[in-house]
Amino acid sequence: MLNDSLLPKHVQLRAALLRTIDEELRPGAMIPSERDLTTRYDVSRATVRAAISRLVHEGRLTTVPGRGTVVTRPRVESNLHLASFTQDMRRRGHRPSTVVLSSALVESGEATALALDIAPGDLLWEIERLRLADEEPMAHEVSWYPEALFPGLGDEDLTASLYATLESTYGVVITDAQQTTWAEPAGPAYADVLAVAETAPLLVFDRVSSSNVRPVEQTISRYRGDRYQLSMSLQRGPSIR
Repeated sequence: MLNDSLLPKHVQLRAALLRTIDEELRPGAMIPSERDLTTRYDVSRATVRAAISRLVHEGRLTTVPGRGTVVTRPRVESNLHLASFTQDMRRRGHRPSTVVLSSALVESGEATALALDIAPGDLLWEIERLRLADEEPMAHEVSWYPEALFPGLGDEDLTASLYATLESTYGVVITDAQQTTWAEPAGPAYADVLAVAETAPLLVFDRVSSSNVRPVEQTISRYRGDRYQLSMSLQRGPSIR
């Protein structure tokens, strides 16, 4: 039962659910059903849905297709810096792993050819991977590498850090990158592979990485918005008069 506070009932219920999450439930655990919550707290189903919706929006709960609403794991926080997924996760105390979804030689389209400074139709290694942290899907990633620079790349261990492979096998060190970021819903294309709802937000990164100014890799990564966040330091420049 909720008290007779002047606060709206969905606000009170949100606070009660937060206490339950913090004190009783572990990440990945399901919360009680809507029916159980309406009975336990003597509130309407609309009130329950409003409280849960707010906690989903705040990143404390997430809806998992086929399971229900579960407690989220704390977001992995990343500063904007140049590092492989493997290095990034290990630095933050998580156990990274990779599932290779596909690997093939393809002809470059105009956009990728422009990004990598090659001719349209040149052969590229297209490598699609699912990146996991602590055995939970974190990101879907597709990368392209010029076959002329990396012959036989598809035969390498693609579950390991590709940056380490490029350096040890081909002598190519990634030195800098240009990256564009935006948000989009998972949609049917990525909901299943990332174990999120189709409406779940994803952070998308389109990165072109270079070795001593020469572009050698383009990667488009889609990270789960409920499991990943960015932090950055900002400085104010000189005042403009």
